[in-house]
Amino acid sequence: MKLFTSNLKIVVLLFALFPLTALAQLNGSYILSGKINDDKGQPLIGATVSIKGTTTGTATDTTGKFSLTTSLKLPYTLIFKAVGYQPQEFLINKTGTALNIQLSAQSLLINEVVVTASRKEEKLLKSPVAIEKLDIRALKQSPGPSFYDALENVKGVQMTTTSLTLKVPNTRGFNSPNNFRFMQLTDGVDMQSATLGVPLGNAIGPTELDIASIEITPGAAAALYGTNALNGLSNLITKDPFKYQGLSFYHRTGVNHVDGIGIKPSVLTEDALRYAKAYNDKFAFKLNFSYLQGQDWQSNTRNDQNPGNLKTANPAYPELYGSNAAYDGWNKYGDDALAGSNTVVIKGITVDGIARPNLTVARTGYNEVDLVDPKVSNLKFDGTFAYKLNPTTTLSYTYRFGRMDGVFQRGNKIALNGATVQNHKIELKGKDFLVRAYESIENTGDSYNVKPLADNLDLNHASNSAWGTLYKNALTAYGTSHGGLTAANFADANNAARAAADAGRVEPGTAAFNDLKKTIIGINNWDIKSSLIPNAPVTGGAALVQKSHLYNAEAQWDLADKVKIFDLLVGGDARIYQIIPDGNNFVDFSRPIADRNTPLADGSFGKDVYYKKFGGFAQVTKTLFDNKLKLFGSIRGDYNPYYDPKFTPRLAAVYSPVENHNFRFTFQNGYRFPALFEALSYVNNGRVKRVGSLPFINDGLGYLGNSYTQSSVAAFNAAVNAAPGAASGTDATALANRNILQVADLPKARPEQITSFEVGYKGILLDNKVFVDIDAYANRYNGFLGQVQVFVPNGTTVGTDAAVLAMLDINRDPTTATANNAGSQGQSRYRVYTNAKNIYNNYGSSAGISYNFYKRYTISGNASFNKMEAQSASDIFVTGFNTPKWSGNVSFGNREIAKNVGFNIVYKWQQAYLWESPLVTGTVPSINTVDAQVTFKVPVYNATFKIGGTDLFNKRYIQYAGGPTIEAMYYASVTLDGLLTP
Repeated sequence: MKLFTSNLKIVVLLFALFPLTALAQLNGSYILSGKINDDKGQPLIGATVSIKGTTTGTATDTTGKFSLTTSLKLPYTLIFKAVGYQPQEFLINKTGTALNIQLSAQSLLINEVVVTASRKEEKLLKSPVAIEKLDIRALKQSPGPSFYDALENVKGVQMTTTSLTLKVPNTRGFNSPNNFRFMQLTDGVDMQSATLGVPLGNAIGPTELDIASIEITPGAAAALYGTNALNGLSNLITKDPFKYQGLSFYHRTGVNHVDGIGIKPSVLTEDALRYAKAYNDKFAFKLNFSYLQGQDWQSNTRNDQNPGNLKTANPAYPELYGSNAAYDGWNKYGDDALAGSNTVVIKGITVDGIARPNLTVARTGYNEVDLVDPKVSNLKFDGTFAYKLNPTTTLSYTYRFGRMDGVFQRGNKIALNGATVQNHKIELKGKDFLVRAYESIENTGDSYNVKPLADNLDLNHASNSAWGTLYKNALTAYGTSHGGLTAANFADANNAARAAADAGRVEPGTAAFNDLKKTIIGINNWDIKSSLIPNAPVTGGAALVQKSHLYNAEAQWDLADKVKIFDLLVGGDARIYQIIPDGNNFVDFSRPIADRNTPLADGSFGKDVYYKKFGGFAQVTKTLFDNKLKLFGSIRGDYNPYYDPKFTPRLAAVYSPVENHNFRFTFQNGYRFPALFEALSYVNNGRVKRVGSLPFINDGLGYLGNSYTQSSVAAFNAAVNAAPGAASGTDATALANRNILQVADLPKARPEQITSFEVGYKGILLDNKVFVDIDAYANRYNGFLGQVQVFVPNGTTVGTDAAVLAMLDINRDPTTATANNAGSQGQSRYRVYTNAKNIYNNYGSSAGISYNFYKRYTISGNASFNKMEAQSASDIFVTGFNTPKWSGNVSFGNREIAKNVGFNIVYKWQQAYLWESPLVTGTVPSINTVDAQVTFKVPVYNATFKIGGTDLFNKRYIQYAGGPTIEAMYYASVTLDGLLTP
């Protein structure tokens, strides 16, 4: 027995020192085993081993050892990979082969492979379009608190942070918080929320522990991915449970609001857990869980977007410029003077004994910070079960669940409270084919719309007309008690009159405010009842009740082995949105107009609404001249029953005159069908109804051909109210200024089209120490989709006297006549999704460079330039380029400056630029921030500690007008990885 034990120890020691390819027969299968070291002889943890041409693979444990089971017949090739190291291939052609693999360090992405650019594997250097890849190493080295923050450092990416839990990337211009032109994928699944209309990539996507890499394609990708990828896409790729097994744990504690401005310093925590297990290389599963909670960034910019010198305010009252009666704050709601709502016009003002023009006064409203709870959380769970039908074919099922709080911006700010999204995906993936189907299910929980909440809080106190009467009486009383209104006391008189008119309204921080807010949030009816009298019960609400289902099926087949002349890839997809009408956002259009927002006896709002699209593509690639030239050609067809079929081609060429130097040229055409909200919305938002672009929605409403533009109506009323003395605001003055009004004449909506040209270069220089990536593009948008607000004269047609008078006093109740014209039926307002009349051109360039100048020290930098050409004529709406002209960043780091210690520092900068949107228009100041992190590895415990911070010097900034103020965040995290490995 003693001899047996001694011999067993010798055998175990020999296997540890000389790993072998074992051939232990297991029901026709055998086990491969070995060890992988780095170029310093240290074991590589998490290196992957796979059999070429199959899905069979595994990863090394904490000692660098691996083992996997296969039944393949010899010979075949093993592929060894590790992040930051040169891949190796090893031919297995006989039994008993000793495997002791050593991988050489590689700081740059020389041999990285991507799949997103062409929907199949290819070298990153030879991609036909601009593409960026963040591997596990880059994600771990990012100084951002989460892997998603690393996207902000990618060349050409502009991040829009609407909340701690919601980040929206964009590339190449025309940015918005609910970006319909940039697609977010997770393992091929579209993360764009259908009815919410916002990308949820970081809210319900992978956990910190399960992300393997991120690929970002800036620029048009519609030729392969369909109509939502007009500006680009990101693809989050998760870890394979066959290759990455074991238990992993992650915890982060951070602190934000460190300066205590507006909200005291707050603790943020995030925890994640991952467990994966494989059995005999046939069945594997993985489970992921994460939970984040903290105090959100706050939107509390008090800038006035309607200063007194504007026509929409009171340019005739310079004494009020320090106390603007028509104040319209960035992050305030219910004071929407610039939009021509929530205002009153005070007539008969006399200052210093002189009759003055009418005075426009905005309701006081409420600040966003008083309407939105800053406490947010994000719960995520997903599980995948995979079964290998054979060594090259895997069948898998994935369930994903996300529950989130936060704030995002659509037409208005939406406060998410317990919103949930579920996703079911089933996928069959083989060596040369892929079939995938998934369903997404949304439920908005207790979410609400911030604007109608503010409106109804104010209107519960007094209607606009009643409030205006209170204001005027108080203003007159002030003048009487002070010997008349004068230029010297008029600002004080305005403040006193506002205070008197607001007396008795619920104020933030009181129990009455909280109770009324809770009541309004619980009512599923955004209609603002402007006939409310003081102390009347609330009849208008703010609840966001949206539920929907998205069904998607797609397939692709790589025929490279079937077609000998060229490589051929074909595919197709189908998508159906199933919308449950909610009475505020989506309705059953088969119901009469007057009943669409009214529930039926069963509580529903009618029949479900369906929105469909179908597409297919074919891609041909051909290499010539000893693989120095690679040509790409693809064509995609898309069909939506509401529009004519559209075809989108892409032509590209990659020329590699010498090794590691690659020049590319790409031409693409793309179409974008209106997104679900752009097509079918019917938002009952009080004074303004937001309607989709489909022409049948216009039936019975008349906004397409019988309306005036909001901007011209605002200018018209400004001119009428600016008339001196008794002429101010009269019908005669209105008719004399009728030429200011502009007929909207909205076009029938059609898909948006882009034509894009791109050139670029990727290369490796100076003995593989320098990586250079340069691209330049030019885009042409035809039929750009956006929103325009219009006014329809009720009961008459544009151009008539009655229509002109209907535009007078746009602040008044829509069911009553103007002050001077009893015959007017007023106007109805619509914010319409439609196409711009102009053609828009934008162009730009970006350049990135990484230099591994000494050992593992690397310095990297990138800069991006984006510009839109000016238009010679104004359009029906402002497109909102919303992109800085110049932006970029510089990073300096070393993943192992000393044994098991690394660091990274990033400086980010961005020029000031103009942000334009229906909610807020204003200048976004320049951004200059520094992020940094230090990592410490403790291999004996499989632990990695990370200490870091973003915006280290706390230079408060905003990323878009009306968005939250982002500040410093300091954090510490620990990751335990590779526990319980086989």
